[in-house]
Formats: sequence, C-alpha cells, structure tokens
Amino acid sequence: MSQSLGRGLAILVELGEGPRTLDELAATVGVHKTTVMRLLRALEEERFVHRDDGHRYHLGSRLFALSGAALEQRGIRAIAAPHLARLNEATGQTVHLGVYEGGEVVYLDKYDSRHSIRMYSRVGLRMPLHATAIAKVLLADLPEDLRRRVADGIEYTPFTERTITGPRELLAELARVAERGYATDDAEHETFIRCVAAPVRDAGGRVVAAASISVPDVVLSGDRVGDLLPDLLATARAISADCGHTERTERKATP
Repeated sequence: MSQSLGRGLAILVELGEGPRTLDELAATVGVHKTTVMRLLRALEEERFVHRDDGHRYHLGSRLFALSGAALEQRGIRAIAAPHLARLNEATGQTVHLGVYEGGEVVYLDKYDSRHSIRMYSRVGLRMPLHATAIAKVLLADLPEDLRRRVADGIEYTPFTERTITGPRELLAELARVAERGYATDDAEHETFIRCVAAPVRDAGGRVVAAASISVPDVVLSGDRVGDLLPDLLATARAISADCGHTERTERKATP
C-alpha cells in the first residue's frame, strides 16, 4: 500500500469515529499538518470528506453512496431482511445480523427495539471477538486450527466482570456453542445487555452469518432471555433455508 493511500484511509477511519479538526487528524496520522491538508483537499474534491463552518472535517456524501452499494452487494443481508424484520416485530427487541470477514466480525444489519433504551451498535461496527454472541457463533464454525489461531491473537479486553479472559476459556466456550447450536452473551460486553445468537448457514452447511436478539436487563431479566431462543432459532433456520440450506446438507457437512 502506498504511503499516501494509507494516510488517506487512516483519515477516513478516524472520521468514522466523529468530526475532527486538522490538528486532531495530523496527530492521528502522525505527519505534519500540511501533508494532512493536502490529503484532505483531495478527499474533499471527491466528496469523501467535507468541512463545516467550524473547520471540522466529516465523512462526505460519496461514502454514503459507497456504503449503500456495499450493503446492497451483500446478498445475505437482503435474504435475511424480511425474516429479521418479522423477528423484531414479534419480540420488540433489538435484532442484529453479523458476518465474519478479514479476521473481524461486523454488524451487517440492525433493527432497533421498541424500547427507549438503545444499543450503541451500528451497521459496519466491529464486534469484540471474545465478548459477543454473534462473534462466538461465527468463530465456532471455523476450522479448529484457525479457531485456535484467532483465539490466540485476541486482545482480551475485560469489558465487564463476566468477559472471557483468555484463549483457553474462549475455545471451551466455542466448543459448547458448536455443540448446542447457539451462543449467549451474558452481560459480557455491556453490563446491562444480554444476547442470544444463532447461525445462518448456506447451501453447503457453512455458517455465513449470525442473527441475534439483544435485551436490556431492565426490559427482561437474564433468566428470561432464553425464552426468545425458539423464535431466534426458527428465524435463523428460515434464513438458512432461503440460502439453500437443508437438514440433509447439514448432516453431510458434519465431520
């Protein structure tokens, strides 16, 4: 990757976290302000960034179009959409769709709950691999050697007192997830949120996405979140069926 391209991408990633001044961007990229200004002007000409009246930089409209195109090109999102919308309507809870790509798990779609409490998650945001139910489902389907490499490479940030703290614990949890066919997040990422997730499989039986329901504990106590699991599993099976998956292909795919 060229140096200029790398710096330009670093600027866009930083702006994805919020508006920034020239000084803040220069500090992030680690180069002189004149270099950053030159990159910003080029990005501004192509509408990748724009500057407001307070001389703060924001992501530009060109990125909105590209992000929409990227989502449209992800077939699983379109296939899952009607099923997830029905699940959201039936439960009233926050519903997510996530995928594993490039060593990261990201949210591909989200349906907000009908409650006043909102999760900070958003489409495109990366999920902690060791602390979210969707990530556990997706990692549990990886080949064992790759699963171990991923587990060994994670930085085990302790988000709550329930967060998994190391590779041995995570690998044991992933084995349980693979065995039972779903995963849980028992206040492991956020102290007041519990979550259940289930796999979405393609025609070959491979897990290509995961769907989840997230619930604040003030809405539903921890021991009641499991009541949502039958609806979630039925939804994941319906999406998988639309992807060409059948129970027969699942049996063939099992070692």
